[in-house]
Amino acid sequence: MSAQISHLLLVYAAHLVAVASPGPSTMAIMGVAMKQGRAAALTLVLGIMTGSLFWAMLAAAGISTLLAQYAGALTALRIGGGLYLIFLAWKAGRAALRSGEPTMDGDVTTSRRQLYGRGVLLHLTNPKSILGWVAILSLGLRSDAPAANLPILLIGCATIGAITFSGYAIVFSTAFMARAYRKARRFIEGTLAVVFGYGGLRLLMLRP
Repeated sequence: MSAQISHLLLVYAAHLVAVASPGPSTMAIMGVAMKQGRAAALTLVLGIMTGSLFWAMLAAAGISTLLAQYAGALTALRIGGGLYLIFLAWKAGRAALRSGEPTMDGDVTTSRRQLYGRGVLLHLTNPKSILGWVAILSLGLRSDAPAANLPILLIGCATIGAITFSGYAIVFSTAFMARAYRKARRFIEGTLAVVFGYGGLRLLMLRP
């Protein structure tokens, strides 16, 4: 039993490093938190977690094996994800080039809906998300693992992801970070444009 627990903790640690590492999702959360505040950033996190859990369920159901057999499915996801990230890069780049004070308010209802959808799309259009879950499940579900390990693994990793992403949303939505965003808005938007653009190009240039 202690060996199983130690192995699960190792898997949780690996997942924590993966979700906490800078990437399109974390950068998007930081940007929204600084621009629009905590509630907006947590809405984005909710969308990201929805997309992540969707891939987790597919990976757990073994559908990832089917996707791997049909390269066209992953290719379509890769191209769609790459184009979507480049679209986000274009929006961030356009914002970086715009002079003047940033607008922090807006249509709250529409904004929240769009943020949630953006979070979902960030994960659903990224084939690395399902491949990441496949890797986590492959690492965590050894041949001698009990059946109960699957739900424990999924719930634990989902909780780690939610806490980590929410932590980014809370920290970067503080008054200090909001002031920092106002002072360095164009630099931050430019950085987001580079990160999104680099991620999009990497997806588009990946070989099937």
